[in-house]
Amino acid sequence: MLRQQALAALMLDTVPAKVAAVLALDPAGPVAPGLRLVPSAPLPGRPPRPALVPPAEVPRRSLHTAEGRAALLHAIAHIEFNAIDLALDIVWRFPDLPEDFYRDWLRIAREEAQHFTLVDDHLRTLGYAYGDFAAHRGLWDMAEKTADDVLARLALVPRAMEARGLDVNRGIRDKLVQAGEVAAGPILDVILRDEIGHVAAGNRWYRHVCRERGLEPLAAEAELAARYGAPKVRGPFNLEARRAAGFDAAELAALVAR
Repeated sequence: MLRQQALAALMLDTVPAKVAAVLALDPAGPVAPGLRLVPSAPLPGRPPRPALVPPAEVPRRSLHTAEGRAALLHAIAHIEFNAIDLALDIVWRFPDLPEDFYRDWLRIAREEAQHFTLVDDHLRTLGYAYGDFAAHRGLWDMAEKTADDVLARLALVPRAMEARGLDVNRGIRDKLVQAGEVAAGPILDVILRDEIGHVAAGNRWYRHVCRERGLEPLAAEAELAARYGAPKVRGPFNLEARRAAGFDAAELAALVAR
């Protein structure tokens, strides 16, 4: 069953094994939405490297050096690797949702694995690999906070933290290209294109759960952000990408007004 396979992949603790397992998933397979699953190992399975430190302790490096550019690409690879785990986690953890919910997130897990591979392959052309720099746990920390409620997970991970990637992608892309990492430009373009679809899935399913619970989406999101201690989202915002990802006029107005 796909949800069992997602949990098995999430528990894997080596990069090649996890990426291969995710790319081997067939989103058209049987889902078993009602199955209650229990992990048999700590989640997520992680490789021994990179070292994970608080966000403030991740060293800042200049893009004027090869090491600095590699460190930024490593940070992107780390985000994509965490995004694999987040997509797998939402598949196994939350039962009794429509089958299309699970198929959407399995497709997203596969695309995140492709993104990770693109970035890591480019990083290797620079003489580095994933694990060579310290990283932080920010995305997974919010996954743990929202492990009790799919509505909170959808509101605060794809609609908030992952949507932030839509805002910053273009600036990071331009900085890397201007610093000489021309090959990184098309990779960031692919990531932005696909991430619009990922955030759109988050928006679509968030509204679905809100309808089922009789909640108004904007008010519910504000309450969830306060309850779970979500970091405040700050501009500038890529409003064009957010519109393409399904944020409506009221949501964008509320975002800008924060």
